[in-house]
Amino acid sequence: MAFYTFDLFYPDEASKKNEYPQEIIENEDKTSKQFDYLPTSTTNQIVKHNFLTLSYNEQFEQAEWVAYELKASHISRTNRKRPYFIYDKKVKTKSANYRNYKGSGYDRGHLCPAGDRKFSERAFNETFFTSNISPQKHDFNSGIWNRLEQKTRYWATKDKQLFVITGGILKRGLKTIGQEKVAVPNQFYKILLDYSKPQIKAIAFLIPHQKSNSPLYKFVVSIDEIEALTSIDFFPNLPDELENSLEKSSNYKNWSF
Repeated sequence: MAFYTFDLFYPDEASKKNEYPQEIIENEDKTSKQFDYLPTSTTNQIVKHNFLTLSYNEQFEQAEWVAYELKASHISRTNRKRPYFIYDKKVKTKSANYRNYKGSGYDRGHLCPAGDRKFSERAFNETFFTSNISPQKHDFNSGIWNRLEQKTRYWATKDKQLFVITGGILKRGLKTIGQEKVAVPNQFYKILLDYSKPQIKAIAFLIPHQKSNSPLYKFVVSIDEIEALTSIDFFPNLPDELENSLEKSSNYKNWSF
């Protein structure tokens, strides 16, 4: 999200105050699927935070994917103070400086949206690491991309638990911004896995990086299509038969639009 002037805050030095009850955090730790459904990494630089995991691609100065659980219990209307974007100390090759975006004409677009992590101050602030942002046109970021983020929260409330994977399509020849040459993707994707039994289902979106008023279902594609574009295997830990069935389908009839 574009240019903010907020008090400097380092998420990894968060206040001990956490409005998300500790007993809920401990209970979720025991049942967490945070690492069960992680994709493969083309860079072998997987960074694990408390409430999101990402694969950082130094060549493009951003994550090739960010993954996290989104449960009904995570959805919150809590108003939280937005911190500065800061570099991610866990990225060995160093994540891009937020100043690359200054004067670029692009928003600092969240991959894991801050709105998905309002249940906890620590979780909220983790989304402001620069490893979790990608250059986005404002009318895309505030438009169709925002609509998809809101729809994802709706589905999490309805289906109780989702696993979310988001990123830009990174390839050679992309436009870049800033001194560190942060790549500007031409397309962004979001993949949702509803792992609620007995009906496990998945849906994938591939959206051109431009303003659009089209309905979201117009951008539904198969996971296989996104895998072909990224060379990422998104659900390698699922049983092969289930993985193949979910990833070849572009059927969205099991999802409420």
